[in-house]
Amino acid sequence: MNKPKITFGKIQLAVKKTEKIDADKEENQDDAATSTSGFGTFGKSEKEKNSLNIAIEELAEDLESQRVKEIMGITEFGRKAKTFDITSEIAKAREKSTVSTKLPPNTEEKTDEDESDSDSDDEEKDDVVGPLPAKDPEASSGHGSKVTKKKDDNESADSYDDLSDSEDDDESNVGLANRIPASHEVQMVHGTRSILALASDPSGARLASGSIDSSLCFWNFAGMDTSMRSFRTLNPAENYPIRSLCYSVTGDMIMIVSGNSQAKVLDRDGFEKLECVKGDQYIADMSRTKGHTAQLMSGTWHPHHKGEFLTSAMDSTLRLWDVTNKNHHKIIIKVRGQGGLKTVPNACAFTPDATLVGTGCVDGSIQMWDTRKTFVSTTHCIRQAHQKGSEITSIQFSYAGNKLLSRSLDETMKIWDMRALKEPLHIFNDLYARYDTSDCLFSPDDRLVVTNQCQPREYSADNQSQLVFYNANTFELVNKIGVAEAHIIKTLWHPKLNQIFVGCGDGTVKCYYDDKRSFRGAKLCVTKTYRKKKHAEIGGLSQVITPHALPMFRQEKSRSSRKKMEKDRLDPVKSRRPDLPITSGQGGRVASSGGTLSSYVIRNLGLSKRVEDDQDPREAILKYAKEAEEDPYWIAPAYKKTQPKPIYTNNAEGEPDAKKPKQS
Repeated sequence: MNKPKITFGKIQLAVKKTEKIDADKEENQDDAATSTSGFGTFGKSEKEKNSLNIAIEELAEDLESQRVKEIMGITEFGRKAKTFDITSEIAKAREKSTVSTKLPPNTEEKTDEDESDSDSDDEEKDDVVGPLPAKDPEASSGHGSKVTKKKDDNESADSYDDLSDSEDDDESNVGLANRIPASHEVQMVHGTRSILALASDPSGARLASGSIDSSLCFWNFAGMDTSMRSFRTLNPAENYPIRSLCYSVTGDMIMIVSGNSQAKVLDRDGFEKLECVKGDQYIADMSRTKGHTAQLMSGTWHPHHKGEFLTSAMDSTLRLWDVTNKNHHKIIIKVRGQGGLKTVPNACAFTPDATLVGTGCVDGSIQMWDTRKTFVSTTHCIRQAHQKGSEITSIQFSYAGNKLLSRSLDETMKIWDMRALKEPLHIFNDLYARYDTSDCLFSPDDRLVVTNQCQPREYSADNQSQLVFYNANTFELVNKIGVAEAHIIKTLWHPKLNQIFVGCGDGTVKCYYDDKRSFRGAKLCVTKTYRKKKHAEIGGLSQVITPHALPMFRQEKSRSSRKKMEKDRLDPVKSRRPDLPITSGQGGRVASSGGTLSSYVIRNLGLSKRVEDDQDPREAILKYAKEAEEDPYWIAPAYKKTQPKPIYTNNAEGEPDAKKPKQS
């Protein structure tokens, strides 16, 4: 049997095919009727076979046409599609447009053809399936719509020009300099040694600073006043310097990276929650050890998972830890230099989306790994990122994740494009850095690049360390801020507070903010006044108690200020106790002069003489009748000039006047 052919050239309705099949069946029946005479033959005749093959081919074509219709969406409506003559429809549309242009603006004319067309359209509206024919655009759209659209385009263009102008103003160096929050300055004293680490929680309520003398200070902006004192000072790393501090994503934990090989995690109040395990120093393969075997260099938290953090150490490894498991690291990354030799990762950082983890090494290279793959080989590696042999002190990804910033001890800072890491976008020179923890950062809107410039080697009293701000797009110098006559080590620009914190070499932490653009933070402390606390005195002198001595020789008992304060509190005069509230009970002011407030007012304020409660009020008033006639004081003098003279009627008999009769 021949295989059916699949064709895409024509689409025919199944009705015609079925009619053709019925006709073939009738012919087959006639043939069968004629062939029934005699004994006949075994099997089917050639005509029957040919007709059967034709029927099978036609059924296959019908099935194929039905599938094509379903794909095109014709059979879903269940109605017959109407065919159109495009040329005739365009001619009708042009005739209508010419007629409408000849008519007056306020008149309407409807021809018989239009009525018939509209009637036929209404009748065939249910039968029409598929797209309508294209009409003349001039006839379908009037002139008014074109004008309004053009007007809208002009308005949108004007608004876009205004927006672009405002953005250009912000992108200019003057506009960017105004966006730097540096109009006010506040100083916080940590100690006398250099500040190597700064960290702030995501909400901006607290700040932590770590020093080279292993002291850690917590600053609470909501509880501080103008004295700017820290509310807690700890020594969590024994005698090791604190190299790095970092708050978790939720702000409930803080990681401490010190000079030893074990990182610590503290809670928000400074109590220890975790201390990483120390690795075996006598094992050469670092993947076999449970923790770091050498001094830690830096660390950071995972940007998405609040329980994971990353540390780098001098054992040439990066280790990812989980707070729930302190006995073993989660992931280890071995850092290799050129030629497969070990190199020390001095700084590490995550991208904002946590897809890459990068490190800046001591040999001047920058290496990155993809967190979605194995950490065997690097995803990006820049061997000659900085001068060979010069430590990279800090690497920082932009908030958008498309740029990378690196700072080194070769007095340069470089900005890189993550899409093309072969060459840096720009190199910022003459940036002297003294400490291996000097950092660099992006502004919260990624428009500025900030770094510190330490005092030059030729020290003089006039030279100050400076904060340097560059334009991240044009790489031009925007502003310089002189901070102190000491080196700047750490810089932190908080995105929510919009405040800049600077850790200096003289043990001070300076905060720069703008009165209009900054929020909370140090602004809360400036307005609070400092109140001196009263300390309780403790009597340390010995006292001889003589209970049977004469009063003139008896020694008075020495009382502490607390006991004296408690005794003075009981005295209403010394304690300046306010008047008791007016109540209706006994013992109060009201009860001493009556039972109600009105009686109290009458007895004490209204009258000079006391009035008894049991006397008749009418008799009490008539007592003053004679005195009021002789010496009128209250009412009569007020109406003396305006009061008319009274005229009284004389009625000798004393009988009342007769009533007047009603008038009918």
